[in-house]
Amino acid sequence: MEALIPVINKLQDVFNTVGADIIQLPQIVVVGTQSSGKSSVLESLVGRDLLPRGTGVVTRRPLILQLVHVSPEDGRKTAGDENEIDAEEWGKFLHTKNKIYTDFDEIRQEIENETERISGNNKGISPEPIHLKIFSANVVNLTLVDLPGMTKVPVGDQPKDIELQIRELILQFISNPNSIILAVTAANTDMATSEALKIAREVDPDGRRTLAVITKLDLMDAGTDAMDVLMGRVIPVKLGIIGVVNRSQLDINNKKSVADSIRDEYGFLQKKYPSLANRNGTKYLARTLNRCGGARICYIFHETFGRTLESVDPLGGLNTIDILTAIRNATGPRPALFVPEVSFELLVKRQIKRLEEPSLRCVELVHEEMQRIIQHCSNYSTQELLRFPKLHDAIVEVVTCLLRRRLPVTNEMVHNLVAIELAYINTKHPDFADACGLMNNNIEEQRRNRLARELPSAVPRDKATAGAGDTSQEPGTGNWRGMLKTSKVEEVSAEEKSKPAAALPASPQKGHAVNLLDVPVPVARKLSAREQRDCEVIERLIKSYFLIVRKNIQDSVPKAVMHFLVNHVKDTLQSELVGQLYKSLLLDDLLTESEDMAQRRKEAADMLKALQRASQIIAEIRETHLW
Repeated sequence: MEALIPVINKLQDVFNTVGADIIQLPQIVVVGTQSSGKSSVLESLVGRDLLPRGTGVVTRRPLILQLVHVSPEDGRKTAGDENEIDAEEWGKFLHTKNKIYTDFDEIRQEIENETERISGNNKGISPEPIHLKIFSANVVNLTLVDLPGMTKVPVGDQPKDIELQIRELILQFISNPNSIILAVTAANTDMATSEALKIAREVDPDGRRTLAVITKLDLMDAGTDAMDVLMGRVIPVKLGIIGVVNRSQLDINNKKSVADSIRDEYGFLQKKYPSLANRNGTKYLARTLNRCGGARICYIFHETFGRTLESVDPLGGLNTIDILTAIRNATGPRPALFVPEVSFELLVKRQIKRLEEPSLRCVELVHEEMQRIIQHCSNYSTQELLRFPKLHDAIVEVVTCLLRRRLPVTNEMVHNLVAIELAYINTKHPDFADACGLMNNNIEEQRRNRLARELPSAVPRDKATAGAGDTSQEPGTGNWRGMLKTSKVEEVSAEEKSKPAAALPASPQKGHAVNLLDVPVPVARKLSAREQRDCEVIERLIKSYFLIVRKNIQDSVPKAVMHFLVNHVKDTLQSELVGQLYKSLLLDDLLTESEDMAQRRKEAADMLKALQRASQIIAEIRETHLW
């Protein structure tokens, strides 16, 4: 992204010079109502006072602002070129060619003059943009567009349909699918009535490229705050909601610098919103905008996939009956003295399988993103490649087929990663052993506390049972198997006491035959202390081991996708294109020009012959004196 932005800026200059807007280039478009603080946000990002300020309609022409980061030591050398102008920060307008502006007051005055030259000196607007480049060591590489604020009532010499004109102008810029919409809303207004978010949703209903900025946080009514708004509880925005504090008109009149304003903004956020201070403010906004539009695969790995895995409940889909059934099935026809290990493995494997679906979905998302990259490259091909449409289509087809072939291979690898975790439940894993030790100590402490409470009323038989329970402190109880054994021995007497007579299976009455094939009718009853403890132990073990496996999957799946899909396509793309297309039998067909291009070439050749003939005629003319 850092290397791409300068190229995009040059392309924008070229296309705007010839008035071409066919190619949609990435840019950040700032929209909002009149006097909502759009220009103030831009000045904060630049760190300089360079935009016209005031009340009413101030921005009356689109301003395409290209911020270019330069290192301090290279600034003076780059700025001056041949003129050797001593400057660390400077600006250049497209309409003034190579003129360098080192005084930002002059930049502001030039914006006003250029606006009045096209839009008049009253309140009229114009869709013709002003192009300004700012070179500084204090900015990040961004391309922003400042648009006139949305208004309702015409003033001055504005036409009656000024609202419709501004709306169409905004839609012209934000309809670009490669643009990021910066929807600016004042904090002292109701966000539900935000015109900026409303118009953004018209072209971006899913909110995939909309970022909300809440300005004027310091001007809210006393006793209120924007906590719910900034946390997305009022209106969620996918790219985020960032709050900033603008300079007031009084601050501007008092010549308060942007640097002082940013420092005061940080202090205000720390005092008013300490928990959100590191995710709000002008500096955070600049970093966020710099990341927008790039690193989508990274976002899929660490945001989409990561959050999906974290949302998987380790015990989801399991209830007490499922756990008890697994324990009984594992013991078979014989009653078990201890909780069988097989039941734990059976249940934890069932939960681990739930990680396979989001892992495969991650592969699918990365595959779709790479397809979009191919489509993006094909839409914005170079002029040389567009001369040969068959070659262009063949290249797209080869790359698409290569990507398609890697999809099942990557899916198979991700499937194997989950299968590897299912193949062997490593109960000796260091993290699992530590967690089991802590849980076992907790269970032992609870058992001793309960026995201490029951001791005064215990009979000798109970004491003997308690003494037998103490033997569980033998070696082995510090691990997970010790937990399973302890949970059985310690509950024997309690279970015998807690068995109600009504809970026992009904014995066959005299005179009635018993069919052993009849399915017993389940009787709702309260779980015994032994069953409760068995379920609790199994649940803790499942959760502990599941978290270990989830961590492994979250780390290994992105690595597998990068190796088998992304990096493989990137590394073999050139050899694949050469192998598929660099064939003598295909060259004539692939390098066939389109009919339109052939016609244009013929017309150009005819024009060249005519011009050459005209040049010869002019050369034959001798000097003639008319006096």
